[in-house]
Amino acid sequence: MDKETIILAYSGGLDTSVCVRWLQEHHNAKVITLTADLGMVDLDNVKSKALQIGATEALIIDGRKEFIESFVFPALKAGAIYEERYPLATALGRPLIAKYMTEAAIKFGATSLAHGCTGKGNDQVRMDVSVGALAPDLKVIAPVREWGWSRDEEIEYALQHNIPVEVKKSRFSVDENLWGRSVEAGELEDPWEEPPEEAYAWTQPISRTPDNPVYVEIGFVKGTPISIDGEDMPPLDLVNHLNSIAGEHGIGRIDHIENRLVGIKSREVYEAPAGLTLFTAHKSLESLTLSKNQSRLKQLIAQEYADVVYNGLWYSAHRRNMDAYVESTQQNVTGSVRIKLYKGNCIVVGRKSPRALYSHKLATYERGDTFDHRASEGFISIYGLPIRTETRNQTEL
Repeated sequence: MDKETIILAYSGGLDTSVCVRWLQEHHNAKVITLTADLGMVDLDNVKSKALQIGATEALIIDGRKEFIESFVFPALKAGAIYEERYPLATALGRPLIAKYMTEAAIKFGATSLAHGCTGKGNDQVRMDVSVGALAPDLKVIAPVREWGWSRDEEIEYALQHNIPVEVKKSRFSVDENLWGRSVEAGELEDPWEEPPEEAYAWTQPISRTPDNPVYVEIGFVKGTPISIDGEDMPPLDLVNHLNSIAGEHGIGRIDHIENRLVGIKSREVYEAPAGLTLFTAHKSLESLTLSKNQSRLKQLIAQEYADVVYNGLWYSAHRRNMDAYVESTQQNVTGSVRIKLYKGNCIVVGRKSPRALYSHKLATYERGDTFDHRASEGFISIYGLPIRTETRNQTEL
C-alpha cells in the first residue's frame, strides 16, 4: 500500500524540522516540505536541511511579489491595523502560505497538510481555517499542538533521531516577512519591562538615528503606492526601500498588549518601518480625497477588516465584500504625500492630489475667497430648528 503524502509548511527551524521525522514516524507518510519566501532572511540551507532530515521533496516558492500586491496592499488600502497598533504582517502571510500548500497538495496528490503552529497562538487558526476554505476535504495535522512538548523535549527528540538542527540560544521567538517583524517570549513576557535593544533588528534606537531629518515623497495611484521621490518603483522595491530608510530613522517600533483570538492577552513587540510610513501617508491622502461620510464609514470598515485578517478569515466572502467597498473608495486616492522622518517620528508635512476635495478658494480667509458667507445665516437657521423646537416644547418651566 502506498504511503500517504503530507505537505508540511517548513521554516527550517527546530519545530518544523522535528515535524518532518515525527510525521514520518506517526503517520507512516512521505513528507514534502514547502517553504514560502515572503521576505525571510536566510533560505540558503532550508532545502538541503529538509532533504537531509528525510523529506522526499523540498519546495521553495518565491511569494514576495504576490504577498505585497495581493495581500499587503489591499490591507493598506483598507487601513487595516489590528487594535490600532499591529499592521498584521504575520496574519497576512499565513493565508498565502496556506494557498501554496493546497496547490502543492493538488499537484502531488497529498491527503493532508501539516504546520508547526502551537496550540495557544493565532497562527493555528489562520492556517487551519484558510486550508478549510480553500480545500475543505484536506486534513490538517498540527504536530506541535498534538505533542505539547517543551523546547527541551523537542531538542531531545531531535538528538535521538539525528535531526540536524541549530539550537539557537536567543531568548526571543521571531517571525518576519517583508511587511513586518514580530518578537515575543523571554523578558518580553513581562509587560512592565522595557524591551531590550536586542529585540530589534530593523530599526535604530533614537540615540543612533541621524541628527537631520529626511523627507520622502510617496506617490499613490488609486490608493496603491507606486513611487518614491518621483521615481516609479515595483511594489517589492518600494517596501524594501521604505523599510531601510524609515528603520534608519527609528520608525516602526511597536510595543503592544494584544488580545489574541484564543482568549488570552500577549505582549508583542513589532517592527514595521515601511508599514507605518505607508499607512500614515495613505491615510493623509485619503483625508484630502474622500468625503466626510466616506472617511467615517471607512474607519469602521478598517477595524472590521483588521479583525477579519487577524482572526484567519482572509478567504471569507465577508472580506471580499469589504474589498469591493474599499476599492470603490480608492478611485480618487491619487496624489503625493511628503513625509518627514526624524527621531522615530513619521510626520506628514505635505499632500497634494489632482482629485482633491480641498479647495483653496473655499478655504482661504484671504482675497479670492469664494465661500458665500451670507448663505450661512439661512443654513444655521434650518440646522438649528430641531434644537430650538426641542427647547420650546420639552424644556420644563
